[in-house]
Amino acid sequence: MSEPLVFHFDIDGNDFSAAGQASVQIKKSLRQLGLSPEIIRRVSIAMYEGEINMVIHASGGTADVKVFEDCIEIILADKGPGIKDIDMAMKEGYSTASDTTRSLGFGAGMGLPNMKRYTDDMKIESTVGVGTTVTMRINIA
Repeated sequence: MSEPLVFHFDIDGNDFSAAGQASVQIKKSLRQLGLSPEIIRRVSIAMYEGEINMVIHASGGTADVKVFEDCIEIILADKGPGIKDIDMAMKEGYSTASDTTRSLGFGAGMGLPNMKRYTDDMKIESTVGVGTTVTMRINIA
């Protein structure tokens, strides 16, 4: 596979019922490609956490998944408020989610830590007032 296989998803913001649809779709696609259940699980968890973060904090965004021979790259991008303190946001339990979001069972402050936990590499670029891009890599070879 010289060129990566690319999947693109638009993440609808403020719609918790639609959150997770991209991770379900990529899970099905990776299964069809014959990837191991462990790799599929890691990609699905990282994608889902990212989708939820975009719904909670950024009114949606985009998710691009590139499947290479040796890794899977996930790029999540939004035009939300940005992350003021990335180091703080990476701490388990830290959350800026609203009380309403928390009452729905979301916003426990585990999104970014879980994304990092289930990937081999994660990079966050964020500018307050502009948006955030998270690039994750999961090795498959």
